[in-house]
Amino acid sequence: MKANFESIIKSKAPVLVDFFTEWCEPCKIQSPLFQELAEYLGERIKVIKIDIEKNPEITQRYGIQALPTFMLFKNGEIKFKQVGMTSRPQLLELVMQNA
Repeated sequence: MKANFESIIKSKAPVLVDFFTEWCEPCKIQSPLFQELAEYLGERIKVIKIDIEKNPEITQRYGIQALPTFMLFKNGEIKFKQVGMTSRPQLLELVMQNA
């Protein structure tokens, strides 16, 4: 997954990464938000999910220490990182500022 992840985040289109685990309740609450955003923005953004327990190298590389955490990448560069829950309007605004 690591090599594939690195190629995905180098996309010219923004890539929103949702770091989660199956047992994280706040992650479960946030998950539909990311799906809605992906549907709303279509091909203008890529949204992917990374299970931190199945991808420890990625988790460690990007310093994921709390959940939920999401990051926005563009051309391989981190545009922002947020730990904790967010609302749809806040997330949409952050993504649009960096799209």
